[in-house]
Amino acid sequence: MLIRRLLTLILASLAYPSFAQTASYSPSDSAAIILTPKPGPAPRINGPKIFGVRPGHPILFTIPVTGIRPLAFSADKLPAGVRLDRTTGRLSGSVAKAGEYTIRLHVTNSAGRADRPFRLVVGEKIALTPPMGWNSWNIYAAKINQSLVEANAKAMASSGLIDHGWSYMNIDDCWQGARGGAFHAILPDSNVFPDMQALCDEVHSLGLKIGIYSTPWVESYGHHIGGSAMNADGLFERTKENIPRNKKQLPYAIGTYTFLNNDVRQFTTWGFDYLKYDWNPIEVPETKAMYEALRNSGRDVILSLSNSAPFAGAADWAAWSNAWRTGGDIRDSWNSLKSRLFTQDKWAPYAGPGHWNDPDMMIVGYVGWGKGARPTMLTPDEQYTHVSAWCLMSVPLLLGCDMTRLDAFTTSLLTNDEVLALDQDPLGRQATVISRQGEAGIMAKDLEDGSKAVGLFNPGDSLATQQLTLRWSDLGITGKYIVRDLWRQKDLGTFEGEFSADVRRHGVVLVTVRAAGSPSAATKKTTSPAPAAD
Repeated sequence: MLIRRLLTLILASLAYPSFAQTASYSPSDSAAIILTPKPGPAPRINGPKIFGVRPGHPILFTIPVTGIRPLAFSADKLPAGVRLDRTTGRLSGSVAKAGEYTIRLHVTNSAGRADRPFRLVVGEKIALTPPMGWNSWNIYAAKINQSLVEANAKAMASSGLIDHGWSYMNIDDCWQGARGGAFHAILPDSNVFPDMQALCDEVHSLGLKIGIYSTPWVESYGHHIGGSAMNADGLFERTKENIPRNKKQLPYAIGTYTFLNNDVRQFTTWGFDYLKYDWNPIEVPETKAMYEALRNSGRDVILSLSNSAPFAGAADWAAWSNAWRTGGDIRDSWNSLKSRLFTQDKWAPYAGPGHWNDPDMMIVGYVGWGKGARPTMLTPDEQYTHVSAWCLMSVPLLLGCDMTRLDAFTTSLLTNDEVLALDQDPLGRQATVISRQGEAGIMAKDLEDGSKAVGLFNPGDSLATQQLTLRWSDLGITGKYIVRDLWRQKDLGTFEGEFSADVRRHGVVLVTVRAAGSPSAATKKTTSPAPAAD
């Protein structure tokens, strides 16, 4: 037993070498702490293995693939009505008949070939895996405009993040102007968004999707004309009495007059694919009305509820939305991030395909909330904890950074396909705490292939490192299992009974545990040399 323990400690020290801890993250020191291996030249199909669409609604899906360009795409068993662009890898069209269709995807380039099954589920559920993308608030706040969204969308595509499943480009608050137009709906402030239709078209042309923000109130949180409630004339009367002085006063505006359907018609005519709805949590009928309006719009639009959802209504949020916030606004501080670790378990029963708990947006890269871009205040270890925890918990991954200023370290955090696969696993389980060891703890969840995903977290402040032990009994397993380091994408060995590792302060060790003899996620995909030239 002692010998095995010593070997375990030696392996842990080799697998997790020390690297310099910095007081705050700076892109200049990122090279020494990049763990994600660079993708090879051969094609690799990434992203979700399953996608939901409603009958007759348009399909918008770009197959995420790494590998040297050009790539050639093909597919077997495409259902009637579905088209595949052989150059871009974009699926489009629609399917009238509900059902589950298994498509076999193929991608080739000069270095090889990749094949993977892909399930297209035509039915009432969308967002079968958590949405991945970007939101403007944590970088620009109220200073958002059309040019900034365009620049960030182009960067999402050109940086290669699109090749790893990142797809949504979401405009947050402060885009709004007056109500009017053909639908008597909210129109953009023409000084900041001169042509919303052109913006939606441009984002779609990049193979990405686009989102918008609204509220059920007269005025938004950013004090712009906000949403579906207006006076009898459809106008917002700005008086001293009706301008809220704080957020607690905002729900006053829900009342007799609503233009919810008008706004949905305008949003979907422009081509939006995602709605962040800043709502009053007690107003379930308003939420249901928005869900039904989006459902009947002829377009699949993810409905994400912002503002903190009271836990008592979790069943309602799960029934009438695709995602809902489980807490207040996040900031780029360790205390803000730490408060979301080990505290989400009570929400786990309500999460699953189509419906996701949301602890808020991501705080890596350059952020600033409209006060100028600056690197996140999180250390490298804290950023590994952040991405690992969000992926383990299967929550929406919405970047809040300046996509035009992605440094090498941030890119490495966001392009590790084995880590992202935990978030996009078709089973859709949320990891929960299975062990507490002092201030530290271990979170785990089941994956669709029968393996377990596990994060060993050390959020304490007292020790530079803490040894954490994952016991098979806490996972409900016995026998020999292979432990795989997901950040480094390599197997660490075969263990029986337990696995131990030294975890750095505020850091994480992220692994999968699979039965001995089972192939890893990396080797399950079918790859082969490129076909010979004709």
